[in-house]
Amino acid sequence: MEKLDLDIRYAELNDLTFIDYLQKKNAEDLSFYPKQVFEREIPNQRILLALVNKQHAGYLYHGSISSQKPIKIHQACIEYDLRGNWYGAGLVGTLEDMGKINCVHGISLRCGSDISANSFWKLMGFKCVAITEGGIRRMRDINTWFKELNVGLFPFDSLEPSDKKKDASIWAKRKKDKKQNSMLRGKALLDYRKTILEEHENN
Repeated sequence: MEKLDLDIRYAELNDLTFIDYLQKKNAEDLSFYPKQVFEREIPNQRILLALVNKQHAGYLYHGSISSQKPIKIHQACIEYDLRGNWYGAGLVGTLEDMGKINCVHGISLRCGSDISANSFWKLMGFKCVAITEGGIRRMRDINTWFKELNVGLFPFDSLEPSDKKKDASIWAKRKKDKKQNSMLRGKALLDYRKTILEEHENN
């Protein structure tokens, strides 16, 4: 079997086309970010890139690294035909090493309940610490995963992650408004979901 060389480095602006392409290719599994966000974050060294035999293989987009708060993983994605070879683990492991060097307490991320990546995060030692409702278009849950890097004195409780499947039936029936703002987050997203469900029940 051919040995594949994995190289991990920070993305450069000439990697932007690949990053945006891979995000769009996996749109059902990822939160969407405009291309301009990646363009802004690359100089800030927020996007780790995985290359296999010097070819683009995947990326990991993370938040700021500070000892004051956990590192947030905003997106992580590997080319489909390269999955299962632990290239994603290489990206996550690199971020963990950076976190430990900077005395970061842990790493957190959010993952849709119907996405196979939930099993990957569990294998990587992350624990599900919260389950919340997702957006109206998919009607799935969102699992919040967390991994301690510098283990504290008091262990935190973990949950069995939700495996609720996607259900687009309500969204499909809403003919008059198919333009959900994909940048809605947090309370704004839940308020939007509540409004649509109330309209659906009253029809």
